[in-house]
Amino acid sequence: MTKNKTTLEVIAPTVEEAIEKGLEQLGVERKDVEVEILDEGKRNLFRFASKQARIKLTILNSSEDSAKVAQTEDELPTLEDEEELNFEEMFEAEINSNIGEPIDLALTDIETVVKDTVSELLQKMDVQAGVTVEKVFQEDEDREIVYVNIEGSDLSFLIGRRAETLNALQYITSLMVNKKLNQWIPLQLDIQNFRHRREIELQKLARRMADQVISTGRRQCLEPMPANERRIVHIELRKNDLVYTESIGEEPYRKICVYPAE
Repeated sequence: MTKNKTTLEVIAPTVEEAIEKGLEQLGVERKDVEVEILDEGKRNLFRFASKQARIKLTILNSSEDSAKVAQTEDELPTLEDEEELNFEEMFEAEINSNIGEPIDLALTDIETVVKDTVSELLQKMDVQAGVTVEKVFQEDEDREIVYVNIEGSDLSFLIGRRAETLNALQYITSLMVNKKLNQWIPLQLDIQNFRHRREIELQKLARRMADQVISTGRRQCLEPMPANERRIVHIELRKNDLVYTESIGEEPYRKICVYPAE
């Protein structure tokens, strides 16, 4: 019997999958380990894991099992390796089997492919809405993107808290379109012009915070927001030489602080 117990932390889309994966890696049975759930994970509207489950397996007192683990220790992925399996990779794995063959760009209009893809997703979700697609030039990034806007009645559930659902839907759409066209297409998905309205609100908020910082000489911090919204604030205040901005904290609580220029 050894005093030090062998443990392994595993990350997977669900607790059950993590346990099964850990048992396979350790080469032991369920009865031979103690399972500690560190994080149950989280699934979004589309039933994909937006946050993975994390568990810790501890081999019960067994010198034989400990020896077996020692033999395969070099083959086991580390926790850092597991954390690299982000939810975007899982999205791709989930939908690749349902995506058709790449389309010949010479015979296909990109906007049509995008519109048909979004319409297909909405149909599968049993959502009645209209879809418009256009190419828009982004001056701040000096590039053209495909802008998709979904219009309908009471579609707020597709936006979600902090636009999490909208961002997930945009990512799924991008994967499907990129697979069909066999190339990366810069795409932005919007619902009832939410992103445009939100951008205007954030620009006004940024200017208001800057005015407070200038008048008080003290920093002001905004509430946590996703990276795409923080970017809007950073860009808006670049034009103001009297303040500067920094992002602080860790996701999903990362936020922007506005400081007086020195």
